[in-house]
Amino acid sequence: MTTRFTKVGASIIAATIALGAPAFAQNTMVGGAEMLPSRNIVENAVNSADHTTLVAAVQAAGLVETLSGPGPFTVFAPTNAAFEKLPDGTVEDLLKPESLQTLQTILTCHVVPTEAMSSAVGRMIQQGGGSAALETVGGCTLTASIRASDNALQITDENGNVATVLIPDVDQSNGVIHSIDTVLLPAS
Repeated sequence: MTTRFTKVGASIIAATIALGAPAFAQNTMVGGAEMLPSRNIVENAVNSADHTTLVAAVQAAGLVETLSGPGPFTVFAPTNAAFEKLPDGTVEDLLKPESLQTLQTILTCHVVPTEAMSSAVGRMIQQGGGSAALETVGGCTLTASIRASDNALQITDENGNVATVLIPDVDQSNGVIHSIDTVLLPAS
C-alpha cells in the first residue's frame, strides 16, 4: 500500500510541476489564435477556432456579460470536438430558446468561481490523496485527478464522464481557461 501511495504521490507531484510551469515568454495559442492575458475569457474565446460551439452556447445562454465580468473564473472549456461527441441533435436542441435553463446549467457546471491554475489544482489533488472536489457556479461538483499513465489532468463530472485537459493554464484578465476534450454534464 505504501509503495502504491508513493507512486501516486510522485505522479501527482510530477504532474503538478509539468502542468504548473509558470509562464510565459510567449502567449498561449488556442485554436490558431494567440490568447492574450490582457483580454477576458469571452474576448479570447471568440478568437479560438476550436471553441466556436462553446462561444455560440455562451451567447445563446446569455452568459457573455457574466464571463466578461471581473471573476475570477476557472473555465473548463470544451472544444468543438468535445461537443461533437454528444449524441446527434443535442447541441442544436440546447441552443433553442426553450432549453435556456438547461444550457445555462450545463455551461455553468464548467465554471469554478476562482482562478485555479493547474499547479493549484495539482496541489489540491495531492492534498486530497489523489483527487480534489471542485464546486462550480452551476452547483455541480467536479472531481479533478491526474491520469497516472501520462500525468494528464482530468476532470470527472457527476455522471462519470471524464474530460482530459488538452491545453492548461490559458491566462485571462479575469481568470484562466483549461481547454478540455469532453463536455461535462450535471447529474441527471
